[in-house]
Amino acid sequence: MKKIITISGFALIAGLGQAQVKPFQKEPVFPENNSKAKFYTVSGERHGPSFFKKEVFPEVEYTPGESLEFNKYHTVNVMYHWYETWAKQFPEIVDLYVIGESLEGRPIYQMTITNKKTGKETDKPAAYFEGGRHSGEITSSESILWLTQHILDNYGKDPEITHLVDTKTIYLRPQNNPDGSNLYLYTAQANRSTVRPHDNDRDGLLDEDPGEDLDGDGILYQIRKKAETEEDKKKANFIVDPDHPSGKLMKRVQAGKGEYLMYSEGIDNDGDGSFNEDGIGGLDLHRNYPENWRPDIGGDLTGRGYTQYGAGEYPLSEPESKATVLWVLSHPNISVVNSMDTRVPMHLRAPSTSKAEESMYPSDLEIYKEMDELGLSFTAYPWAGDVYETYATRYKVNRMTGDPLKPSPLFGHGPDFGYFYFGSVWYGDELWNNGAMKDYNGDGIYDDYDALMWDEEENGGKGFKSWTPLTHPQLGEVEIGGFHPKFFGQNGPTWQLENWAKKQAQFNLAMAKRLPELKVGEAVVKELGKGEYEVSLSWENVGGLPVALEQAKLVKIVQEDRVSLNFAKELTEGYEDAKVQILSPELNDKTIYAGYTGKGEKKSATFKLKVNSEEPVKGKIRLSSTRGGFFEKEFTIN
Repeated sequence: MKKIITISGFALIAGLGQAQVKPFQKEPVFPENNSKAKFYTVSGERHGPSFFKKEVFPEVEYTPGESLEFNKYHTVNVMYHWYETWAKQFPEIVDLYVIGESLEGRPIYQMTITNKKTGKETDKPAAYFEGGRHSGEITSSESILWLTQHILDNYGKDPEITHLVDTKTIYLRPQNNPDGSNLYLYTAQANRSTVRPHDNDRDGLLDEDPGEDLDGDGILYQIRKKAETEEDKKKANFIVDPDHPSGKLMKRVQAGKGEYLMYSEGIDNDGDGSFNEDGIGGLDLHRNYPENWRPDIGGDLTGRGYTQYGAGEYPLSEPESKATVLWVLSHPNISVVNSMDTRVPMHLRAPSTSKAEESMYPSDLEIYKEMDELGLSFTAYPWAGDVYETYATRYKVNRMTGDPLKPSPLFGHGPDFGYFYFGSVWYGDELWNNGAMKDYNGDGIYDDYDALMWDEEENGGKGFKSWTPLTHPQLGEVEIGGFHPKFFGQNGPTWQLENWAKKQAQFNLAMAKRLPELKVGEAVVKELGKGEYEVSLSWENVGGLPVALEQAKLVKIVQEDRVSLNFAKELTEGYEDAKVQILSPELNDKTIYAGYTGKGEKKSATFKLKVNSEEPVKGKIRLSSTRGGFFEKEFTIN
């Protein structure tokens, strides 16, 4: 249930948690709001540390400026500041509210954009876009922020955007995981999940082995160690890539055929031989959806079934994913969704566990393929398609073994919930590409070789730290370096930010412009004689989507379009003696069930009435379409 934010008197930076604080409960002061604190503390009981040195990254804007620019990444607080500002500036088209709370109690903001004068938000076709589900994949949140500003700035100026806001509803959620994103932006930790403690390596301990910033630069890079002992030589699985002229790039090979061992920056806290394998959290909000959910690692007691890493204890076990799914299910007027991540530049969609031709209606699949092409026209990503086949086999062979890649399932995934359960066009797009802008060596693969070439040619080499000697407390003499994990690997350098945020937002906006749109005529009254009349209504779907995908019809997430009449109660009382009798349809509920209006389809509905009154009779004819909207036209019978 959403909680409306009262903008006046609501101080974000001073303590945003008050939006959902219970009576007599002390207001929480989150570590990002405590300027005096030198450490960032994470809640929860775990076997490893729960506090980390605060960092200030030059790529991040921590305090809102006078204007919103996309030359830096923005913290959750800064994003919320702009959402509050816009709610004040555009009250006629904006509602801002808290849709739920994160695990640590932070509010999750959401905005509704629609022209309130043209009807309720739930009476219009709708699209929903969100980012920030994976804590470190912050480019997705920036794209939502860019889209929000773009729509608001251009309403009343751009005819298409004005028409969109006047006739449709756009729901926007910039941060669905504020706990994780704050930890990522205020510390060296490179977490992906929420902060709920999780036993990633299944050793009975929770979060006992996070990364450590050994050289004090605020970034957790990689460590390479030359294999010297016989034991290390048996495990060594990296070499210096002989094809790259710089000699900096490492290339994975099979164990025993390499010269180096690679580690992430830190120490082996639990002595199991692995480094940083069990840091803060580990659950994956994008594996926690109810459709095709499978247990987390170890949850299959037979040892022969499927499991899904990061799935959570049960579907929707996490408050953040629950806040998405339960809210979406209460808004079946939504036809289009994109819930975005980063690092593989791809328009990503269902199915995630099967071949599309085996599990999707052909007409629905054609709509998705059209959307794939629409997306590519804006972004020029290398890939667009489903998770199971396209994503899993986007490279044809395993480069290390030479084995052919085959389709691979991914369970509890948002796009599967979106199509199979919710019957919508639902994407889980991935932004950014680790800097692999083009295929420099012509091998058909966009990989670290291409990323390093681009970094050196176009980015001034800022995305890669040259290997630097370091004495490791456990490994001895090593070198530290590699790609910048936060602002090159997982998200781009800041001068690339707006380009990626903008082009993805333009695709989302284009999908919203293709929502179903019912153009409804005026009520037509025809006198038949002897006190009988016909009242008709005609409409046409001039939008780019049908009011229901075939899957939506199958799972009954939408009702068929319905037309009904409404009169003052006293006019229809008395059965045969009533002043107004609806002669047809003959159904007891006097409703015309008109099926589902397809793209470009025209329909009409006609009622037959008998009027036993010499006074003018006023009524309303109503068209109700779950995803096409609600329309009401008045008429008078003289």
